[in-house]
Amino acid sequence: MDYISTRGEAPALGFCDALLAGLARDGGLYVPREWPTLTKKEIRAFRGKSYQDVAFAVLSPFTNGEIPADVFRGMIDDAYATFRHPAVTPLVQTGPNSFVMELFHGTTLAFKDVAMQLLARLMDYALEKRGQKATIVGATSGDTGGAAIDAFAGRERTDIFILFPHGKVSPVQQRQMTTSTEANVHALAINGNFDDCQNLVKAMFNDAGFRDKVRLSGVNSINWARIMAQVVYYFTTAVALGGPDRKISFTVPTGNFGDIFAGYVAKRMGLPIDRLVIATNENDILARTLKTGRYEMRAVKATTAPSMDIQISSNFERLLFEANGRDASKVRAAMESLKQSSGFSISEKALKFIKKDFRAGRASEKQVAETIHKTLAETGYLLDPHTAIGVFVAKKNERSTSPMVTLATAHPAKFPAAVKSACGIDPALPTWLAGLMTREERFDVLDPELKAVESFIGEHARAGEQQTRKDKR
Repeated sequence: MDYISTRGEAPALGFCDALLAGLARDGGLYVPREWPTLTKKEIRAFRGKSYQDVAFAVLSPFTNGEIPADVFRGMIDDAYATFRHPAVTPLVQTGPNSFVMELFHGTTLAFKDVAMQLLARLMDYALEKRGQKATIVGATSGDTGGAAIDAFAGRERTDIFILFPHGKVSPVQQRQMTTSTEANVHALAINGNFDDCQNLVKAMFNDAGFRDKVRLSGVNSINWARIMAQVVYYFTTAVALGGPDRKISFTVPTGNFGDIFAGYVAKRMGLPIDRLVIATNENDILARTLKTGRYEMRAVKATTAPSMDIQISSNFERLLFEANGRDASKVRAAMESLKQSSGFSISEKALKFIKKDFRAGRASEKQVAETIHKTLAETGYLLDPHTAIGVFVAKKNERSTSPMVTLATAHPAKFPAAVKSACGIDPALPTWLAGLMTREERFDVLDPELKAVESFIGEHARAGEQQTRKDKR
Protein backbone atom coordinates (compact mmCIF):
# COMPACT_ATOMS: atom_id res chain seq x y z
CA MET A 1 0.00 0.00 0.00
CA ASP A 2 1.21 3.48 -0.80
CA TYR A 3 -0.26 6.94 -0.30
CA ILE A 4 -1.42 9.36 -2.98
CA SER A 5 -2.24 13.07 -2.88
CA THR A 6 -5.80 14.34 -3.25
CA ARG A 7 -4.46 16.84 -5.79
CA GLY A 8 -2.63 14.26 -7.90
CA GLU A 9 0.60 16.15 -8.59
CA ALA A 10 2.85 14.88 -5.79
CA PRO A 11 4.64 11.52 -5.89
CA ALA A 12 3.11 8.55 -4.10
CA LEU A 13 4.83 7.76 -0.81
CA GLY A 14 5.19 4.83 1.55
CA PHE A 15 3.74 4.98 5.05
CA CYS A 16 6.74 6.43 6.92
CA ASP A 17 7.45 8.99 4.20
CA ALA A 18 3.81 10.13 4.18
CA LEU A 19 3.90 10.26 7.98
CA LEU A 20 6.89 12.61 8.02
CA ALA A 21 5.72 14.66 5.04
CA GLY A 22 2.39 15.60 6.62
CA LEU A 23 1.12 17.66 3.70
CA ALA A 24 1.82 16.59 0.12
CA ARG A 25 4.10 18.89 -1.87
CA ASP A 26 1.27 19.81 -4.24
CA GLY A 27 -0.76 21.11 -1.28
CA GLY A 28 -2.96 18.02 -1.18
CA LEU A 29 -3.62 15.51 1.57
CA TYR A 30 -2.40 11.93 1.53
CA VAL A 31 -4.85 9.02 1.44
CA PRO A 32 -4.23 5.30 0.90
CA ARG A 33 -4.28 4.27 -2.75
CA GLU A 34 -6.70 1.51 -1.73
CA TRP A 35 -8.81 1.03 1.39
CA PRO A 36 -7.96 -2.12 3.34
CA THR A 37 -11.02 -4.15 4.28
CA LEU A 38 -12.07 -6.41 7.14
CA THR A 39 -14.68 -9.15 6.87
CA LYS A 40 -17.59 -9.42 9.27
CA LYS A 41 -15.93 -12.50 10.73
CA GLU A 42 -12.76 -10.54 11.41
CA ILE A 43 -14.74 -7.70 13.00
CA ARG A 44 -16.74 -10.14 15.17
CA ALA A 45 -13.42 -11.46 16.46
CA PHE A 46 -12.85 -8.05 18.10
CA ARG A 47 -15.52 -8.88 20.71
CA GLY A 48 -13.91 -9.16 24.11
CA LYS A 49 -10.59 -7.86 22.83
CA SER A 50 -8.74 -4.93 24.38
CA TYR A 51 -8.56 -1.54 22.68
CA GLN A 52 -4.90 -2.24 22.00
CA ASP A 53 -5.69 -5.58 20.34
CA VAL A 54 -8.24 -3.96 18.03
CA ALA A 55 -5.90 -1.06 17.25
CA PHE A 56 -3.16 -3.44 16.16
CA ALA A 57 -5.53 -5.37 13.88
CA VAL A 58 -7.17 -2.30 12.34
CA LEU A 59 -4.04 -0.19 11.87
CA SER A 60 -1.44 -2.74 10.78
CA PRO A 61 -2.56 -2.80 7.11
CA PHE A 62 -1.94 0.95 6.86
CA THR A 63 1.73 0.69 7.87
CA ASN A 64 2.61 -1.18 4.68
CA GLY A 65 4.90 -3.59 6.55
CA GLU A 66 7.38 -0.77 7.19
CA ILE A 67 7.32 -1.26 10.96
CA PRO A 68 8.03 -4.70 12.47
CA ALA A 69 4.87 -6.12 14.04
CA ASP A 70 6.34 -6.40 17.53
CA VAL A 71 7.64 -2.83 17.39
CA PHE A 72 4.29 -1.47 16.21
CA ARG A 73 2.41 -3.38 18.90
CA GLY A 74 4.81 -1.95 21.48
CA MET A 75 4.06 1.58 20.27
CA ILE A 76 0.33 0.95 20.61
CA ASP A 77 0.66 -0.49 24.11
CA ASP A 78 2.91 2.39 25.19
CA ALA A 79 0.63 5.06 23.71
CA TYR A 80 -2.55 3.84 25.37
CA ALA A 81 -0.91 3.12 28.71
CA THR A 82 -1.09 6.92 29.12
CA PHE A 83 -4.91 6.77 29.31
CA ARG A 84 -6.64 6.71 32.68
CA HIS A 85 -9.46 4.35 31.74
CA PRO A 86 -8.78 0.68 30.94
CA ALA A 87 -11.19 0.79 27.98
CA VAL A 88 -9.36 3.88 26.60
CA THR A 89 -12.58 5.23 24.99
CA PRO A 90 -15.43 3.93 27.19
CA LEU A 91 -19.15 4.09 26.42
CA VAL A 92 -21.78 5.68 28.67
CA GLN A 93 -25.49 5.11 28.07
CA THR A 94 -27.57 8.29 28.37
CA GLY A 95 -30.90 7.06 26.98
CA PRO A 96 -32.69 3.94 25.70
CA ASN A 97 -30.81 4.04 22.41
CA SER A 98 -28.38 6.89 23.11
CA PHE A 99 -24.73 6.58 24.05
CA VAL A 100 -21.73 8.83 24.60
CA MET A 101 -18.25 7.65 23.65
CA GLU A 102 -15.82 9.32 26.06
CA LEU A 103 -12.66 10.30 24.21
CA PHE A 104 -11.24 12.48 26.99
CA HIS A 105 -9.42 10.04 29.25
CA GLY A 106 -5.99 10.91 27.86
CA THR A 107 -3.36 13.23 29.27
CA THR A 108 -4.92 16.50 28.05
CA LEU A 109 -8.61 15.56 28.40
CA ALA A 110 -9.43 15.71 24.68
CA PHE A 111 -9.98 13.26 21.83
CA LYS A 112 -6.77 14.50 20.19
CA ASP A 113 -4.77 12.44 22.71
CA VAL A 114 -5.97 9.20 21.10
CA ALA A 115 -4.11 9.90 17.87
CA MET A 116 -1.35 12.18 19.14
CA GLN A 117 0.17 9.72 21.61
CA LEU A 118 0.56 7.14 18.85
CA LEU A 119 1.70 9.72 16.29
CA ALA A 120 4.60 10.83 18.51
CA ARG A 121 5.85 7.27 18.80
CA LEU A 122 5.48 6.63 15.06
CA MET A 123 7.46 9.77 14.26
CA ASP A 124 10.19 8.88 16.74
CA TYR A 125 10.58 5.51 15.05
CA ALA A 126 10.67 6.93 11.52
CA LEU A 127 13.16 9.66 12.43
CA GLU A 128 15.46 7.34 14.36
CA LYS A 129 15.45 4.91 11.45
CA ARG A 130 16.65 7.74 9.20
CA GLY A 131 19.00 9.34 11.71
CA GLN A 132 17.12 12.63 11.33
CA LYS A 133 15.45 15.36 13.34
CA ALA A 134 12.25 17.15 12.39
CA THR A 135 10.52 20.45 13.04
CA ILE A 136 6.87 19.90 13.81
CA VAL A 137 4.40 22.71 13.23
CA GLY A 138 0.73 22.67 14.02
CA ALA A 139 -2.26 25.00 14.16
CA THR A 140 -4.83 24.62 16.89
CA SER A 141 -8.23 25.96 17.77
CA GLY A 142 -7.59 24.62 21.25
CA ASP A 143 -7.20 20.89 21.82
CA THR A 144 -4.69 19.79 19.16
CA GLY A 145 -1.99 22.05 20.57
CA GLY A 146 -2.11 20.76 24.12
CA ALA A 147 -2.27 17.14 22.99
CA ALA A 148 0.65 17.58 20.58
CA ILE A 149 2.82 19.38 23.11
CA ASP A 150 2.15 16.73 25.74
CA ALA A 151 2.96 13.92 23.30
CA PHE A 152 6.14 15.47 21.86
CA ALA A 153 7.56 17.34 24.87
CA GLY A 154 11.12 16.28 25.66
CA ARG A 155 11.56 14.12 22.55
CA GLU A 156 15.11 14.39 21.27
CA ARG A 157 14.39 14.20 17.56
CA THR A 158 11.67 16.82 17.32
CA ASP A 159 11.06 20.49 18.03
CA ILE A 160 7.40 21.43 18.13
CA PHE A 161 5.87 24.81 17.30
CA ILE A 162 2.15 25.22 17.93
CA LEU A 163 0.26 28.22 16.55
CA PHE A 164 -2.92 29.17 18.41
CA PRO A 165 -5.27 32.18 18.05
CA HIS A 166 -4.31 34.67 20.75
CA GLY A 167 -7.13 35.13 23.26
CA LYS A 168 -9.46 32.73 21.46
CA VAL A 169 -8.91 29.46 23.35
CA SER A 170 -10.09 28.57 26.83
CA PRO A 171 -7.74 29.27 29.78
CA VAL A 172 -7.27 25.53 30.35
CA GLN A 173 -6.49 24.93 26.68
CA GLN A 174 -3.96 27.78 26.67
CA ARG A 175 -2.13 26.60 29.77
CA GLN A 176 -1.85 23.08 28.40
CA MET A 177 0.20 24.67 25.62
CA THR A 178 2.09 27.37 27.47
CA THR A 179 3.27 25.75 30.71
CA SER A 180 5.63 23.08 29.37
CA THR A 181 9.19 23.46 30.62
CA GLU A 182 10.74 21.34 27.87
CA ALA A 183 13.20 23.16 25.59
CA ASN A 184 11.80 21.59 22.41
CA VAL A 185 8.33 23.12 22.95
CA HIS A 186 7.33 26.50 21.50
CA ALA A 187 3.82 27.94 21.83
CA LEU A 188 3.09 30.80 19.42
CA ALA A 189 0.05 33.01 20.05
CA ILE A 190 -1.02 34.44 16.69
CA ASN A 191 -2.94 37.72 16.49
CA GLY A 192 -5.77 36.25 14.42
CA ASN A 193 -8.18 33.32 14.32
CA PHE A 194 -7.69 29.59 13.81
CA ASP A 195 -8.00 29.87 10.05
CA ASP A 196 -5.09 32.35 10.09
CA CYS A 197 -3.03 29.81 12.06
CA GLN A 198 -3.96 26.97 9.73
CA ASN A 199 -3.20 29.05 6.64
CA LEU A 200 0.25 29.89 8.04
CA VAL A 201 0.99 26.20 8.58
CA LYS A 202 -0.11 25.33 5.04
CA ALA A 203 1.95 28.23 3.66
CA MET A 204 5.05 26.93 5.44
CA PHE A 205 4.53 23.49 3.93
CA ASN A 206 4.13 25.08 0.50
CA ASP A 207 7.39 27.04 0.91
CA ALA A 208 9.72 24.32 -0.40
CA GLY A 209 12.93 26.07 0.65
CA PHE A 210 11.82 26.60 4.23
CA ARG A 211 10.22 23.16 4.41
CA ASP A 212 13.48 21.47 3.46
CA LYS A 213 15.68 23.74 5.56
CA VAL A 214 13.97 22.91 8.86
CA ARG A 215 12.74 19.41 7.88
CA LEU A 216 9.12 20.39 8.38
CA SER A 217 6.53 17.87 9.54
CA GLY A 218 2.97 18.26 10.77
CA VAL A 219 0.67 16.97 13.48
CA ASN A 220 -2.62 18.48 12.39
CA SER A 221 -5.17 16.11 10.93
CA ILE A 222 -3.77 16.95 7.51
CA ASN A 223 -1.32 14.21 8.56
CA TRP A 224 -2.83 10.88 7.51
CA ALA A 225 -1.61 9.10 10.66
CA ARG A 226 -3.89 11.31 12.78
CA ILE A 227 -6.95 10.14 10.86
CA MET A 228 -5.75 6.55 10.81
CA ALA A 229 -5.41 6.34 14.60
CA GLN A 230 -8.94 7.66 15.13
CA VAL A 231 -10.50 4.89 13.04
CA VAL A 232 -10.00 2.40 15.86
CA TYR A 233 -12.61 3.67 18.30
CA TYR A 234 -15.37 3.40 15.72
CA PHE A 235 -14.65 -0.34 15.59
CA THR A 236 -14.39 -0.86 19.36
CA THR A 237 -17.61 1.05 19.99
CA ALA A 238 -19.59 -0.61 17.21
CA VAL A 239 -18.54 -4.07 18.36
CA ALA A 240 -19.51 -3.24 21.95
CA LEU A 241 -23.02 -2.40 20.71
CA GLY A 242 -23.52 -5.48 18.55
CA GLY A 243 -21.62 -4.70 15.39
CA PRO A 244 -21.02 -5.87 12.74
CA ASP A 245 -24.38 -7.66 12.95
CA ARG A 246 -26.11 -4.44 13.92
CA LYS A 247 -25.69 -1.04 12.30
CA ILE A 248 -24.57 1.83 14.52
CA SER A 249 -24.89 5.58 13.92
CA PHE A 250 -22.38 8.17 15.10
CA THR A 251 -22.77 11.91 15.67
CA VAL A 252 -19.50 13.80 15.68
CA PRO A 253 -18.93 17.40 16.84
CA THR A 254 -16.49 18.55 14.19
CA GLY A 255 -15.00 21.64 12.64
CA ASN A 256 -12.03 20.36 10.66
CA PHE A 257 -13.82 17.16 9.54
CA GLY A 258 -10.99 14.85 10.64
CA ASP A 259 -12.76 12.92 13.39
CA ILE A 260 -15.82 12.14 11.30
CA PHE A 261 -13.72 11.28 8.24
CA ALA A 262 -12.14 8.58 10.41
CA GLY A 263 -15.65 7.16 10.77
CA TYR A 264 -16.01 7.19 7.00
CA VAL A 265 -12.74 5.26 6.73
CA ALA A 266 -14.08 2.68 9.19
CA LYS A 267 -17.15 2.27 6.99
CA ARG A 268 -15.00 1.87 3.87
CA MET A 269 -13.06 -0.82 5.73
CA GLY A 270 -16.25 -2.83 6.24
CA LEU A 271 -17.79 -1.56 9.49
CA PRO A 272 -21.59 -1.39 9.01
CA ILE A 273 -22.30 2.22 10.00
CA ASP A 274 -25.84 3.49 9.48
CA ARG A 275 -25.39 7.26 9.69
CA LEU A 276 -22.44 9.59 10.14
CA VAL A 277 -23.89 12.84 11.46
CA ILE A 278 -21.89 16.07 11.33
CA ALA A 279 -22.61 18.33 14.32
CA THR A 280 -21.55 21.97 14.03
CA ASN A 281 -21.90 25.13 16.06
CA GLU A 282 -22.84 28.51 14.59
CA ASN A 283 -19.76 28.27 12.36
CA ASP A 284 -21.81 25.87 10.29
CA ILE A 285 -19.96 25.66 6.97
CA LEU A 286 -20.25 21.86 6.87
CA ALA A 287 -23.99 21.81 7.58
CA ARG A 288 -24.56 24.53 4.98
CA THR A 289 -22.50 22.64 2.43
CA LEU A 290 -24.59 19.48 2.72
CA LYS A 291 -27.78 21.51 2.52
CA THR A 292 -26.87 23.74 -0.43
CA GLY A 293 -24.05 21.99 -2.29
CA ARG A 294 -22.00 25.16 -1.94
CA TYR A 295 -18.90 25.28 0.29
CA GLU A 296 -18.60 28.95 1.16
CA MET A 297 -16.58 30.65 3.86
CA ARG A 298 -18.07 33.27 6.16
CA ALA A 299 -16.66 35.29 9.03
CA VAL A 300 -15.79 33.19 12.08
CA LYS A 301 -18.04 33.65 15.11
CA ALA A 302 -16.63 33.27 18.62
CA THR A 303 -18.62 30.66 20.57
CA THR A 304 -18.45 28.64 23.77
CA ALA A 305 -17.14 25.75 21.64
CA PRO A 306 -13.90 27.39 20.42
CA SER A 307 -12.42 24.21 18.96
CA MET A 308 -15.11 24.41 16.27
CA ASP A 309 -14.76 28.13 15.54
CA ILE A 310 -13.33 27.64 12.06
CA GLN A 311 -14.43 28.05 8.45
CA ILE A 312 -11.85 25.99 6.56
CA SER A 313 -12.44 22.28 7.16
CA SER A 314 -9.19 20.85 5.83
CA ASN A 315 -10.19 17.19 5.86
CA PHE A 316 -13.27 17.82 3.75
CA GLU A 317 -10.80 17.72 0.85
CA ARG A 318 -10.32 14.00 1.47
CA LEU A 319 -14.06 13.36 1.21
CA LEU A 320 -14.27 15.59 -1.86
CA PHE A 321 -11.61 13.40 -3.48
CA GLU A 322 -13.72 10.29 -2.83
CA ALA A 323 -16.98 11.97 -3.88
CA ASN A 324 -15.44 12.94 -7.23
CA GLY A 325 -14.33 9.40 -8.01
CA ARG A 326 -10.77 10.24 -6.95
CA ASP A 327 -10.47 12.72 -9.80
CA ALA A 328 -7.67 14.94 -8.49
CA SER A 329 -8.24 17.59 -11.17
CA LYS A 330 -11.69 18.31 -9.72
CA VAL A 331 -10.21 18.65 -6.24
CA ARG A 332 -7.52 21.02 -7.52
CA ALA A 333 -10.16 23.15 -9.21
CA ALA A 334 -12.26 23.30 -6.03
CA MET A 335 -9.29 24.24 -3.86
CA GLU A 336 -8.22 26.94 -6.32
CA SER A 337 -11.76 28.34 -6.28
CA LEU A 338 -11.69 28.33 -2.47
CA LYS A 339 -8.42 30.25 -2.55
CA GLN A 340 -9.57 32.79 -5.13
CA SER A 341 -13.23 33.30 -4.23
CA SER A 342 -13.67 31.76 -0.75
CA GLY A 343 -15.88 28.93 -1.96
CA PHE A 344 -16.73 26.27 -4.51
CA SER A 345 -19.75 24.33 -5.73
CA ILE A 346 -20.13 20.57 -5.45
CA SER A 347 -21.60 18.70 -8.39
CA GLU A 348 -24.97 17.02 -8.00
CA LYS A 349 -23.34 13.62 -8.40
CA ALA A 350 -20.69 14.31 -5.76
CA LEU A 351 -23.23 15.75 -3.33
CA LYS A 352 -25.41 12.65 -3.73
CA PHE A 353 -22.34 10.53 -2.94
CA ILE A 354 -21.72 12.52 0.25
CA LYS A 355 -25.34 12.44 1.40
CA LYS A 356 -25.41 8.66 1.06
CA ASP A 357 -23.27 8.41 4.20
CA PHE A 358 -23.52 11.80 5.92
CA ARG A 359 -26.16 13.94 7.60
CA ALA A 360 -25.54 17.31 9.25
CA GLY A 361 -27.02 19.65 11.84
CA ARG A 362 -26.12 22.72 13.86
CA ALA A 363 -26.69 24.03 17.36
CA SER A 364 -26.97 27.69 18.36
CA GLU A 365 -25.30 29.03 21.48
CA LYS A 366 -28.67 29.00 23.24
CA GLN A 367 -29.26 25.38 22.24
CA VAL A 368 -25.79 24.38 23.48
CA ALA A 369 -26.44 25.84 26.93
CA GLU A 370 -29.93 24.31 27.08
CA THR A 371 -28.55 20.89 26.14
CA ILE A 372 -25.91 21.00 28.88
CA HIS A 373 -28.57 21.95 31.44
CA LYS A 374 -31.20 19.48 30.22
CA THR A 375 -28.83 16.52 29.92
CA LEU A 376 -27.54 17.07 33.45
CA ALA A 377 -31.07 17.39 34.84
CA GLU A 378 -32.40 14.30 33.06
CA THR A 379 -29.42 11.94 33.22
CA GLY A 380 -26.90 13.36 35.68
CA TYR A 381 -24.31 13.45 32.90
CA LEU A 382 -22.24 16.61 32.45
CA LEU A 383 -21.33 17.67 28.91
CA ASP A 384 -18.73 20.08 27.60
CA PRO A 385 -20.03 22.56 24.96
CA HIS A 386 -18.65 20.60 21.98
CA THR A 387 -20.22 17.34 23.11
CA ALA A 388 -23.46 19.20 23.85
CA ILE A 389 -23.58 20.22 20.19
CA GLY A 390 -23.23 16.55 19.30
CA VAL A 391 -25.98 15.46 21.69
CA PHE A 392 -28.36 18.14 20.41
CA VAL A 393 -27.83 17.18 16.77
CA ALA A 394 -27.90 13.46 17.59
CA LYS A 395 -31.42 13.74 19.01
CA LYS A 396 -32.58 15.21 15.70
CA ASN A 397 -31.15 12.22 13.84
CA GLU A 398 -31.89 9.26 16.12
CA ARG A 399 -33.66 6.22 14.70
CA SER A 400 -35.22 3.45 16.74
CA THR A 401 -33.59 0.85 14.50
CA SER A 402 -29.99 1.59 15.49
CA PRO A 403 -28.06 2.94 18.48
CA MET A 404 -26.82 6.53 18.22
CA VAL A 405 -23.37 7.25 19.64
CA THR A 406 -22.23 10.83 20.23
CA LEU A 407 -18.49 11.36 20.43
CA ALA A 408 -17.55 13.25 23.62
CA THR A 409 -14.54 15.14 22.37
CA ALA A 410 -13.47 16.95 25.55
CA HIS A 411 -13.82 16.85 29.33
CA PRO A 412 -16.19 19.54 30.69
CA ALA A 413 -13.40 20.87 32.95
CA LYS A 414 -11.64 22.24 29.87
CA PHE A 415 -14.50 24.75 29.48
CA PRO A 416 -15.57 25.57 33.05
CA ALA A 417 -16.99 29.03 32.34
CA ALA A 418 -19.36 27.80 29.63
CA VAL A 419 -20.45 24.79 31.67
CA LYS A 420 -21.04 26.83 34.83
CA SER A 421 -23.02 29.43 32.89
CA ALA A 422 -25.23 26.69 31.44
CA CYS A 423 -25.95 24.60 34.52
CA GLY A 424 -24.40 26.24 37.59
CA ILE A 425 -21.74 23.57 38.10
CA ASP A 426 -18.07 24.51 37.99
CA PRO A 427 -16.36 21.31 36.77
CA ALA A 428 -13.03 20.68 38.47
CA LEU A 429 -9.91 19.51 36.72
CA PRO A 430 -8.80 15.98 37.65
CA THR A 431 -6.43 15.94 40.62
CA TRP A 432 -3.45 15.10 38.43
CA LEU A 433 -3.98 18.41 36.56
CA ALA A 434 -4.89 20.48 39.60
CA GLY A 435 -1.74 22.63 39.47
CA LEU A 436 -2.11 23.53 35.81
CA MET A 437 -3.69 26.94 36.31
CA THR A 438 -0.95 28.21 38.63
CA ARG A 439 2.06 27.16 36.56
CA GLU A 440 4.18 29.80 34.87
CA GLU A 441 3.36 30.38 31.21
CA ARG A 442 5.87 30.64 28.37
CA PHE A 443 4.79 31.71 24.89
CA ASP A 444 5.51 34.24 22.15
CA VAL A 445 3.02 36.53 20.42
CA LEU A 446 3.35 37.01 16.65
CA ASP A 447 1.32 38.67 13.92
CA PRO A 448 -0.13 36.38 11.23
CA GLU A 449 2.73 37.07 8.83
CA LEU A 450 4.52 34.17 7.17
CA LYS A 451 7.99 35.74 7.21
CA ALA A 452 7.80 36.52 10.91
CA VAL A 453 6.66 33.02 11.82
CA GLU A 454 9.23 31.33 9.57
CA SER A 455 11.98 33.54 11.00
CA PHE A 456 11.07 32.57 14.57
CA ILE A 457 10.94 28.87 13.75
CA GLY A 458 14.17 29.04 11.74
CA GLU A 459 15.99 30.55 14.73
CA HIS A 460 14.79 27.91 17.20
CA ALA A 461 14.61 24.66 15.20
CA ARG A 462 17.40 22.16 15.83
CA ALA A 463 16.60 20.29 12.61
CA GLY A 464 17.50 23.49 10.77
CA GLU A 465 20.89 23.50 12.49
CA GLN A 466 21.38 19.86 11.49
CA GLN A 467 20.60 20.69 7.86
CA THR A 468 22.93 23.73 7.91
CA ARG A 469 25.83 21.61 9.16
CA LYS A 470 25.10 19.03 6.47
CA ASP A 471 25.08 21.74 3.77
CA LYS A 472 28.46 23.06 4.94
CA ARG A 473 30.11 19.63 4.68
